[in-house]
Amino acid sequence: MRVLLIGANGYLGRFVAERLLADPAVQLTALGRGDDADVRFDLSTGSPGALTRFLDAIQPGVVINCAGTTRGNARDLTRHNTVAVATVCEALRRSGCGARLVQVGCSAEYGPSQPGSSTAEDAVPRPGGPYGVSKLAATELVLGSGLDAVVLRVFSPAGPGTPAASPLGRLAEALRRAMQSGDGDLKLGGLGVQRDFVDVRDVARAVHAASLSAAQGIINIGSGRAVRLRDAASVLARVAGYNGVLHELDAPPGPHHHRPAIGHPRGGDPDHPLPVAYPYPDGCGAWQQADVRTARDRLGWRPRISLEESLADIWMEAACRM
Repeated sequence: MRVLLIGANGYLGRFVAERLLADPAVQLTALGRGDDADVRFDLSTGSPGALTRFLDAIQPGVVINCAGTTRGNARDLTRHNTVAVATVCEALRRSGCGARLVQVGCSAEYGPSQPGSSTAEDAVPRPGGPYGVSKLAATELVLGSGLDAVVLRVFSPAGPGTPAASPLGRLAEALRRAMQSGDGDLKLGGLGVQRDFVDVRDVARAVHAASLSAAQGIINIGSGRAVRLRDAASVLARVAGYNGVLHELDAPPGPHHHRPAIGHPRGGDPDHPLPVAYPYPDGCGAWQQADVRTARDRLGWRPRISLEESLADIWMEAACRM
């Protein structure tokens, strides 16, 4: 099976590539903006016609799209997350290759949900920010394309390679700094949110399974369990062997309350509080938890890697910077 992987150099794409390369039945071609891609192509600016000619030349059976961005202004997010997917869909429609499309979506498409609830695929999406809107628009393009396609809505990925700017990455960095400086008191903010963490290697297994299946529509990929960020911080501290005290700086939000970012020490001047910086600028509120029954039933997929293992790998990478 020839697979075209778009975005092989990204956080998720690297693990998807690794997983596919381990399958002897897969012939992998990587397309992306970087020099190490097999084929250099920028989806946000490239034409559908040019991509069609490439698809016709290599005749993939599956196209996997892991490309996109989580950062930038509304225009950047629209270009890289929405226009790029429109280009892929249009190129596949014009091509004679008949490839199946596996699109990697995001739980930010759902937006906030009721604490205690599990979000199923039929939930009405209400994204709370431009990133979620750009990913939802991409999903709608895929579902309306008429292609043989599936969208995997990935919840909060964790594990090796976790970006340093992500909440778990910032936690690990704050711990590393505290341990390096011998600080026995670590002040952390924004730990009240609860998210459904899923290891990147489990996500890669889900993408692999989706590429081999006939499943269409939307499928949630998560652990099925919301974890409070403060609990993740405690596990990370235990894994790191940090013997100091974690001080949580959250207070009930009020009109004048300033919430510090994760790992950001509170300044000593009460007249000049820190700017508001929420740890999860994903527009998903205080709670997200996936209903993962569809992934189990249609892909035969379940998460295997525990959050503790994911956090241990995040810490190992942070510790290497000590």
